Order: sequence, then C-alpha cells, then structure tokens
Amino acid sequence: MLSRRHFLALSAAFPTVSYLSMTPALAATPKDILVIAQQLDNMTSLDPHESFEAVGSEICGNMYQQLVIPSYGDPDVVDPQVAESWTAGEDGKTFTFKIASGLKFSSGGDLTAADCAYSLQRCIAMNKSPAFIISQFGWTAENVADKIRATDPTTLVLETAEPTSVSFLLYCLSANVGSIVEKAVVEANAVDGDWGNAWLQKNSAGSGNFVLQVWRPSDSVSMQVNPNSGYKGNLKRIILRHIADPSSQLLMVQNGDVDIARNLTSEQLRTLQGNADIKLERKATASLMLISLNQSHEKLQNPKLWEAFKWAIDYEGIQKNILPMTHEVHQSIIPNGMPGALTENPFQKDVAKAKALLAEAGFPDGLEITMDHYSAQPYPDIAQTIQANLAEIGVKVNLLSTENRQVLTKMRAREHEVALSAWGTDYFDTNSNAEVFCINKDNGDNPASKPFAWRSHFKNDEFMAMAIAARDEQDPAKRIEMYLELQKAFMHNSPFVVMMQGSTTVAMQPDVQGVRLGVISSMHSYAEVSKV
Repeated sequence: MLSRRHFLALSAAFPTVSYLSMTPALAATPKDILVIAQQLDNMTSLDPHESFEAVGSEICGNMYQQLVIPSYGDPDVVDPQVAESWTAGEDGKTFTFKIASGLKFSSGGDLTAADCAYSLQRCIAMNKSPAFIISQFGWTAENVADKIRATDPTTLVLETAEPTSVSFLLYCLSANVGSIVEKAVVEANAVDGDWGNAWLQKNSAGSGNFVLQVWRPSDSVSMQVNPNSGYKGNLKRIILRHIADPSSQLLMVQNGDVDIARNLTSEQLRTLQGNADIKLERKATASLMLISLNQSHEKLQNPKLWEAFKWAIDYEGIQKNILPMTHEVHQSIIPNGMPGALTENPFQKDVAKAKALLAEAGFPDGLEITMDHYSAQPYPDIAQTIQANLAEIGVKVNLLSTENRQVLTKMRAREHEVALSAWGTDYFDTNSNAEVFCINKDNGDNPASKPFAWRSHFKNDEFMAMAIAARDEQDPAKRIEMYLELQKAFMHNSPFVVMMQGSTTVAMQPDVQGVRLGVISSMHSYAEVSKV
C-alpha cells in the first residue's frame, strides 16, 4: 500500500527527460508569452466556487489563492498561503485563522479577512457543484454569516457544527472551492442576487499569479500576469489554445508553434522517444477513469448487471494497447497513493462469467444501452473497445460522443444512461473520494449536496454510514482499515466500473522552465515558469 509520500515517489519514476527532435523548429513563440496546446472543452465556468472540472480547476488555481494549499513536497502537509497561521479551540469546533498582511488582489485592493469570510459564505450560499466539500462542516445558507466571520481585518473565525479534526478542515479548505475572491469587485458585478456568478464565470477577481483576460469556450483562454502577485517568472501572458486532437498538439510542439502540449496520448508520446529537443515531465495524479450506470433507468438497477459489466471489460488490453504511457489499471474509488487505497484489481475480462451474471440479472438475451463519452482522444478509442467487450456478452452499446463539458453537463442534470468519464480528487484526504461516491444524503432532484453518486441516482445507506464512520475515526490505522473495508464492499456492489488511474504529462520546448505538476489538478502551476 502506498502512502501519500510514496505517491510522490511514484511520480518521480516518471522524470523529466529529453529527446532528439525529429522535426526542425519552424516557428517560435514570443519570449514573454507561454503558448499551450490543451483540450479546453471540459470547462463550464471559471468561477472558482462553481468550476468543478479538471482544466477549470487548474486555471482557477493559477488565478486565485486559498487560506492554505497542499504542499508540493509532501501532500501530507498543507502550507500557509492567505492564512499565515491558525489555531483550534478547545471545543474542537472553533478555528481561528490569522490572515497574512500585505496581500493584494489583481485590482490593487487589499486582501482582508472580510474577503475570506465573504468567499466561503458565497460558496455555501450559491450551492454550486463543489459546495459539498465545505458544507459538510454544517454550514448552510441560513447560518453561514454567523459561523464564518471576520472579527477584524486580519482575523477569520470558522465554527463547525461538530468537533472536527483541524487537519481534515485544512485539507478541505485547500481545495479549489476555498479560493478567495475580492468582495468589493464581485459584489459590484452581482446581478439579481447571483453573487456575481454570471460575471465571474468569464472574469477573475483573485490574488493569484495570473488574471483572466478572456475565455472563449472551446477556443482559448488568455491570462496575464498579476502585477500585485509574487510571480517569479519572466512571462507577461499565458495563452491556452483549445487543440482537441493530440496528433495536432504533437506537430505544434515539434514545430515550435506552441511551447507546451498537454494532452498527448501514448501514441504521440512514443514518437518522442529519441527526441532531444522536447522535454517531458510526467506525474502520477489522483484521477480515475470510470463508467457510471444511471440508476434512474430500471434496466440498470440490478447488482448482477453491475457485476456483469465489470467482468466484461478488458482492462489490461485497454491499458496496454491504448493507455500504456498515461494510465494504469485501478479498480477502487480511492486512487493509488492515497492513504488506505485498495490496490487489488479483482476484475478481468471473463465473457462466460459476465454472460452468466447478465442472465441472472434478467437479461439472458442481452440489452441495449446508450453510453456518453468525451469526444477527445483517447476516450473514443476506449469507448469503442468497451462497446466491443460488451457486445461479446450481448449488450448493444450505442455510443454518443460529445465535448467534455457537454457530457459533464448531462451527467450533472442526471440525464445520462451510461457514461464513460473521469473523476479527479479534490483534496488530499481519503474522504475526498469516499464522500463523493458514498455520502449521498438526499437523492432528490435539488438537494443541498450533489456528490458524484447523486448524478447517477445512487444512494446506499450502508456505504454512507461506513464512509462517515471512517471519515470521523481518529485512530489512523483503524481509519485505513475502515476505508479498505468500504472499498471492497463498494467495488462489488455499486453501479460504477472504475477502470484506470491516470498520470499527466507535459511535453515542452527546452527553453521552458519551472512548470510544476501536482497530484490534483488545481496544483498544476505556472507560478514559476520562465522561458530562457
């Protein structure tokens, strides 16, 4: 079992390497502008209290700061950022944060405890997708003004409903949803009580290293350096171009048309072997690729059918033939490298067993389903393989390929039948994934919390009780055992087919230095990037 420290060691197994260029540079980007080719189609908002996709979280992570952030050197630790120190009261429910002085927003305005209180209150009041990460501490739209308050310009007080481990609270606050926005600017752009949400979707009001200039969905994002930040590089601007095709990304980085390519698949990465003019940096990430079966459809409700799907998939074949340099087979909801992650992979392709389970589920003659999936590679290739695997047991799969954000929007509206998608961990504690898959307290259409399981109408009271008990367990060894027990039960009794765990790779020009990759998407940082 890997610890969180071992997660970093796993990442180190993919060092930065250099290879000989196969194509001479035909163009060059300006020395003070970093140009990135990246799939940008999964973003629905750049409001940090609404954004809940990997790329959006990454961009927000470069524009905003939180009270605390995960340490790049050791994710067991959270480092101070906006808060320079914190203390926990004797009751275990009162937490006082001292806000660092001298911090400024991109507007030039001072960052104070009032901005911090407003930001967390705003998150709870809007109740967008990521709000559950902090609403679990008992904060509601009705009580948040009293429970989260600034007592002076440098003091923030948080009161939780129940005694809470300070380390767990800090992990949650380090998530992107804990971003601090400038109260005056956001309030000035609020319309009809929307907390400035419509405006902040395509504007920024943060204290991070970069400021949003423009976001054109499925086209580009442009950010300029925040002159009031501590940016350490020599750039003036970052331009992210939406290039959906990894092959096109490869040609662009080889030709010098872009500085960085972010979504190369194993097919393209293989071609860079022996290329000394392209640097690669790879890091294992806490991200999962999985299939979700929506329980609002009666034909998908039998646990035997869930098991049939899990025994029909050729995990090893997909990994070896499509994803050898980007993913590893992983079948648990807790990513490898997190404390208590189950590393066993019990499922493998077994057509006879899957057929028998399908018959037991009441479908001896098979059935027909529709599966949504992302249109960008490698998902189409994976979806076609799954389609062929399920056809062998009598399941006809109709594939529906759309942009990433369209799949996510459909899932958030609970309108999918079956979906092939991805899920990234929000903060570096095991509860992050256990909560979203297991703790669904209200399966109605408009609950206070909408975790990942809610999207597929899945609610299991036994799993919820197990996850809550593990979350609140104070004995670290016992907590790990409880999570292992939960994962084993969930693996065999849920409508989620967890398939792979990913890594992220950056292919870049040799003059690019200082890119930092994190184990979660919001930690991917350009704060120290220079072009030399």
